[in-house]
Amino acid sequence: MRLLSLFTSQAAVNSALIATTLFVSSTSAQDRTTEQGEAQITDPNQECTPYYYQPVSAAIAANEFPPIWTVATIVSSDTNAQAKYQSIQSQIPNIPPKGTQPASLMGDFSNFTPTYPSSDPDCWWTFDQCTTPKLAGLPPDLAVVPEPDTLGYGFDDGPNCSHNVFYNFLSQNNQKATMFYIGSNVMDWPLEAQRALADGHEICVHTWSHRYMTALTNDEVFAEFYYTMESIKLVTGVTPTCWRPPFGDVDDRVRAIAHALGLRTIIWKYDSNDWRAGTGNVTSANVDQNYEDLITRAQNGTFATAGTIMLTHELNNFTMSEAVKFYAQLKAAFKYIVPMGVATNQTQPYVETTYSLPSFEQYISGTTTISSGVPLPTDGSSSSTGSGSSSGSSSSGTSSGSSSTGTASRASSDGLGMLAAGAAFVGFAMKLLA
Repeated sequence: MRLLSLFTSQAAVNSALIATTLFVSSTSAQDRTTEQGEAQITDPNQECTPYYYQPVSAAIAANEFPPIWTVATIVSSDTNAQAKYQSIQSQIPNIPPKGTQPASLMGDFSNFTPTYPSSDPDCWWTFDQCTTPKLAGLPPDLAVVPEPDTLGYGFDDGPNCSHNVFYNFLSQNNQKATMFYIGSNVMDWPLEAQRALADGHEICVHTWSHRYMTALTNDEVFAEFYYTMESIKLVTGVTPTCWRPPFGDVDDRVRAIAHALGLRTIIWKYDSNDWRAGTGNVTSANVDQNYEDLITRAQNGTFATAGTIMLTHELNNFTMSEAVKFYAQLKAAFKYIVPMGVATNQTQPYVETTYSLPSFEQYISGTTTISSGVPLPTDGSSSSTGSGSSSGSSSSGTSSGSSSTGTASRASSDGLGMLAAGAAFVGFAMKLLA
């Protein structure tokens, strides 16, 4: 059972702060009002300097969203959210929250698991990694991908303020991935969120505040989904139809609420444990070994009849560096590396029909991009604070169809730039430690 929290130790924060001092901030003027301009910045200190972005500021001023980095609740003046929540009441099963808050928000279910039935009636992933719901009418979680010798590629916890060097790497390799975005990070770094769509990645929900979802009340679960979907819509123009539970913590009650909101549940089969490096007894060598074990399985034919999904993160410099470090080996071991939507032929990944993903056959034939996105909100000026990180990756071939705005001209960066991405971790960790 996974009961570890995302919250980072002070030692890790100190390390990141030390690493950040190795780099000198650029003083040249940069465009902090458009996705294209923001994507040109590769100095992490400048990337992670808060900027003003009008659509977000206006929404915050109008009290349209809950406070960031707190457990989401339905905004009292939000009649649309209230009406939507009321409309799905009949679809929510009578399953109580797991554990007792606030301990359960951090994954401490010690006062609950001793009395929880061993038969796991709620299909609680944290209890026994159940992925086939026991409640009628709910689809199975996506834990593996159906295509043989295929890796469903994605990254949690974005968008990170200093992701440009990593995104440049993905663009240079014509890789697309599924980005699981935290709503609070989207509000903090809206232009960074826009880059995922501009580069042709798939965006999914990773909740508003990244808490253990089964610990939340029904209205909190709803709000964590609803306002993340709304934040992504606000800054990118599209509404996701997929989500991944933080820490994998999901049961049939949470699935039912997600399903009622049109969200597919995506889990994983293998865990890189990249996010745990430096905590407990987990070392960077352990993470390397997890990657290598997956590569060995692929080489040995483990995925000859169906592909798989490995959990990886864009949380900090280390997790992104690991993705870069093992990319070539993964590409050699797997026949295809694709986003989750492509692997499952979800060619309409968003509620809006103005954006399409290629089918699996199109993608592996070289058409990695079908749509270049929808019109994005123009700046105006809106406040953005905080940090997170973003990443993606997928498949071989050359893209065809509409090209992503601003991607081809983005400058590449050297290894020092990649190391500098650690600055993103500082803001994110400090925020979580607060």
